[in-house]
This record gives sequence, structure tokens and C-alpha cells, in this order.
Amino acid sequence: MTSLVRGSQLARLLGHWHALPGRRKNPDYAALAGAVRGLLADGRLPLGIRLPAERELAESLKVSRTTVTAAYRELRDSGHLTSRRGAGSWTTLPGGHRVASTGLWTPLNDLGMIDLGCAALAAPPELIPAARAAADELPRYLGDAGYHPTGLVELREAVARGFTDRGLPTSPDQIMVTSGTQQALDLVLRLTVQAGNGVLMESPTYPNALAALSARRARITTHGLDPANGWDGELLLSALRQSTPRLAYVIPEFHNPTGHLMPADLRERMVAAAHATGTDLVVDESFVDLPLDGVEMPPPVAMFDRHSRVITIGGMSKPYWGGLRIGWVRASAPTVQRLAALRVGVDMSSPVLDQLVAAQLLDRADTIVPARRLQLAAQRDALLDALAEHLPEWRVQTPHGGVTLWAELDGPISSALARAAEEVGVRLAPGPRFGLDGTLERFLRLPYTLPEGDLIDAVKRIATVRYDLDHAPHPGWRKPVVIA
Repeated sequence: MTSLVRGSQLARLLGHWHALPGRRKNPDYAALAGAVRGLLADGRLPLGIRLPAERELAESLKVSRTTVTAAYRELRDSGHLTSRRGAGSWTTLPGGHRVASTGLWTPLNDLGMIDLGCAALAAPPELIPAARAAADELPRYLGDAGYHPTGLVELREAVARGFTDRGLPTSPDQIMVTSGTQQALDLVLRLTVQAGNGVLMESPTYPNALAALSARRARITTHGLDPANGWDGELLLSALRQSTPRLAYVIPEFHNPTGHLMPADLRERMVAAAHATGTDLVVDESFVDLPLDGVEMPPPVAMFDRHSRVITIGGMSKPYWGGLRIGWVRASAPTVQRLAALRVGVDMSSPVLDQLVAAQLLDRADTIVPARRLQLAAQRDALLDALAEHLPEWRVQTPHGGVTLWAELDGPISSALARAAEEVGVRLAPGPRFGLDGTLERFLRLPYTLPEGDLIDAVKRIATVRYDLDHAPHPGWRKPVVIA
């Protein structure tokens, strides 16, 4: 059965639709149609959902029915709405687009696109010799069924050794290997969060974590990060104490998207507050291996855990390669066993060959990771210089690690800018994608994971369309894409 969005609900989603860029040059119906396309573009309005009847929406928006009728007609003309007499109107895709395996829709031809929506590096040159060495090791495992729900012991030992080297003693029994960090999060949520449970998250935060929590039907609350200074300790601890969530998800190392690093004293106080409120802490360490500028790393959050409240997740995607779907969970040994029992109903185990490749790469970490840091520092500086030259009105804090800048724009134009940039071959991740309620329109995440030349070219193109936004006859629309 097709889901229905009611007039009052769509009106709330549309917000100040009449104040969009270029609004004064557009009739009401065109502005309304553009706003609906914007909701579809940001994923806030699902595909295949039935829109309210024209009269109902007109009453909710306090406009004439003629305006809504004309807006629906324009949406049908652009391929974003399909109507059938007696059945209503529901959201669809325009011609020439498809639904990707992620459920997001993308253009059929992305050739020449500079993709700044995905914050991940290409594979390192060491991947090929690591894969060959892993293939040589594979015969040792061909005599059994190949199912290892907690992971191959040599990979678990290598991951545990990494934690121990950072000052957090860890045994292989405390490690479970997963098919990427996202699966690690999903399994932890399956174990700990029931529908309606309260969950506390940062704002902004990683969009795919929001998606995972929405799938669990969690009751999400947020605490905001200051663009310049990161976490406000008192606000964070107050949010924990007042909302007493079942779980809190944090990214303390080079936070995605802001790039901030949580100080050691706040880590300790956060763990203590979580214990007092009965809250499990899920700590996402995806970027922990990527400090830049010689920054001194604080202790892992789990160092302050005395009551098995901290569950740490991480993986190979950011320092090594996203195509190698290897992640992990660090928790108490009993929790790992419970996760493994839950995991067999999902995918049984991670691929043996991929795990062997991961173990080989971790053995080469002393070569790979320093080279990654040098590469990222150079690309970050090139991106900062290009922004200073071509978009000097934007405010950007220099991150000392991770892979992303969080730019404060010169107006609430993030979604409109992303739509316009798509037309000149640059894919952007607008600020609202990193929040819960459609705010953050003054912000834009810019990863520095592409080659320097591509980053400089992208900034030049963005600067051009930023100027054009103030002179465009009407806003365009953008296609939702994968953000990582």
C-alpha cells in the first residue's frame, strides 16, 4: 500500500518554501514545485509516496487551490509526480534516472563528475601486493566451511594489537570483524536499541548513522556542535542527563563532518555521565588513524570505561580503502559473543579473502598510514587555499585530522548550491543531509580526498555557480547520491 503524506506534514517539511533563492522572480506555483523537488532531492520526501489532495495542501499552506494545481502540473511535467484520476498523485523519478542499490537515485551517466559527496580515498598502491599475499594464504582456509562469525583470528589479533598500542589493552576475544563500519553500527543497534528507545546524536552527524537509527525507529535527540569549537561539554553532559537515552552515538576523532577532535577531559566526563544515566556509548573511530600536523591524540574513549558501557566501532574504509568491506567492533567479550549470535541471522561472516587482505594491509600500516597522512595534508591545504582565493566569504576551520572541511557559507544556500553545482559537474553533500530536521543550510561538507587538481577545479566551478545563484531565474534540483 502506498504511504501518504498529509497536507500538514508536507507543509511542515516545506517550511519557508516561499523564501527560497530566486523566489521573487518566480510565481507561487513554480516556487512550490521547486520546493517539493528540493525535498525529493534531499531525501526528506520519499519516492513513491502519495501527496495530499490539492485542496488539502492548499488549506495547509494557506494558498489558493489554483497554485497547488499548477505546482502539481509542473511536477508532472518534470517527471517528479505521477497522477491517476481517482488514485491521487505520488512522487516518481524523472526520465533518465534510476534507483541505485542504495535506494538513492543517480544519473545514468556520471562521466566527468567531480564527486565531493563521498569522503573516501582511492586504494593505496600497497593493495595489490597485499591481495596477492592474501591469496597465497587462502589455501589454509579452504578445508572448512569458511564461516567465522567473529572473524579470522589473525585479523582480530591485528585489530586488538592496534588498540593495545594506543594504550587500551585489548584481547582478540573483544574484537568482532564485520563487513564494514556501517554493519558494525547496524549490529550494535540491533542488539541495543528497540523501537522507541531514546538515542542521542551530535548535530551535524554522519548521515548513514542517522539512516541506521531511523531504520530501528529510535527516538532521536541531538546536541549541537559549534562550527568553530566543536563540543560544548556542559551541553553534551546536560543532554545525557536530561534525556537519559538508551544509547549515544559519537564521533570523537576528527568528527564527520566538522573535523573536530574531542579533548580528553570531556571524554572522561562523558563516559562517567553515560554510566550514571545507564547509557551505552557507541564510539565511531573511523578517522582515528588520520591525525595531521603532528596533533597529539587523546586516549581512546574506552580507556575511561569501567562498566562495559563503551562499544567502539571502526574499520578499513578511511585509512585504507572503502572497497575493502572490513570493519570491527571492540566491546566486552560477552557482548562480542552476543553480537556474533545476532550476526548469523544477517550474513554469517565476512569474506575470508577480504579479511586476509585486511590483515596484510594492517601489517603494512607503518608504510601506508603515514603516506596517507601526507597525501591528505597536501590535499587539505590545496582545498583551503582554493577556497580562500575563490570563495573568501566562506568561513572554514582548519581540521587537524580526518578527511573533511565543514564550510560555513555566506547564506542559507547549501541545498540550492548543491543543485546548481550538479549542473557544472560537481557533486556536493549539502548541510541538511547531516542533520535531523532540515536545518544546516548555511553549511557544506567538503572532503579533501580527491587529487589536488580536482579539488581546485571543483572550487572554481562552485564559485561560478555561487555567483550565478544570485542571478538565476529559478532554482534547479539535485539528485540524491551516496554520502560516505
